[in-house]
Amino acid sequence: MEIEKTNRMNALFEFYSTLLTTKQMNYIELYYSFDHSLGEIAEEFQVSRQAVYDNIKRTEKILEDYERKLSLYSNYIVRGEILDELLEKYQSDAFLVEKLHELQEIEEN
Repeated sequence: MEIEKTNRMNALFEFYSTLLTTKQMNYIELYYSFDHSLGEIAEEFQVSRQAVYDNIKRTEKILEDYERKLSLYSNYIVRGEILDELLEKYQSDAFLVEKLHELQEIEEN
C-alpha cells in the first residue's frame, strides 16, 4: 500500500469519519490506521475478504466524494500554508506572531 494514499485516507477519515456508517468506520480505521490485512478484518467481523475489500473501496470513494464536495482537508492544508507564510514574513511582529499561533492552535484542534 502506498504511503501517500494511506496518509490521505487517514486525513480524510479524520475529517469525515462521523459521516460514515459504523462498519465503514471500523473497516477503514483497521485497514489504514492500524494496518490490518483484509483477512484479519474479515476474520474479526466474520465476513469474506471480498466483502471487506468491497466495503473499503466503496468507502474510499465516499471519502473522496465528501472531500470533492466539502474541501475540508484541502482547505485545512491551504490555511496551514498561509499561516506558515505569514509567520515567516512577519516574524518580527510579536503581536501578529502571537495571534497567528493562536490561529494555528485553533486549527489543530
